[in-house]
Amino acid sequence: MRVLSRVFRGKFVSGLRELHAAGQLAFYGGLTGLAAPARFAAMLRELFRSDWVVYSKRPFGGAEHALRYLGCYTHRVAISNHRLLALEDGEVVFRWRDSAHKNRKRRMRLALDEFLRRFFLHVLPCGFVRIRHFGFFAHRRKAALLPLCFALLNAAAEVQSVAAVSADPPRALWICPRCGGPMKLIERFSASDARLRAPPGGQGVS
Repeated sequence: MRVLSRVFRGKFVSGLRELHAAGQLAFYGGLTGLAAPARFAAMLRELFRSDWVVYSKRPFGGAEHALRYLGCYTHRVAISNHRLLALEDGEVVFRWRDSAHKNRKRRMRLALDEFLRRFFLHVLPCGFVRIRHFGFFAHRRKAALLPLCFALLNAAAEVQSVAAVSADPPRALWICPRCGGPMKLIERFSASDARLRAPPGGQGVS
């Protein structure tokens, strides 16, 4: 991990240096002074004096596993009610799973302010909404209904392929908006023909 953190720090700082030299970094508020090359170089030296912490783990078991894992966060709250155990002496007691020790269930006690701070980190910003699935996409029923939907779609595709072989002539491209019948092409004329058929200029119909 120590070697990885140093490599990541070097690549990250190198990328910052290149962006600054190319004028692709913008600084606002109290950071406007970093636009000067000397100030920016001093800031980079400070970054190198600190040990960076890099967290890495084994990759997820494929895109489907990652989608199933992240999908839980689109419609659930940060902590469900059954994990809340007690509110006493200004502290919240709740249950959590220790993934570092085979997902053992443990208890944690936090001050009320700290618990609320962590909870509100999961509240969506204004204008964002959570995704909710209903019908055959509902979490409790999708395991049974989605395979049925795919089976019905495959059956419908087979029916359409069979019908396409013995299908009637293609439907007319122009349909009358009033009666719904096909519109028949009687005559075509160009823009010059339209000008010839138009009334003489300056002599409008009254």
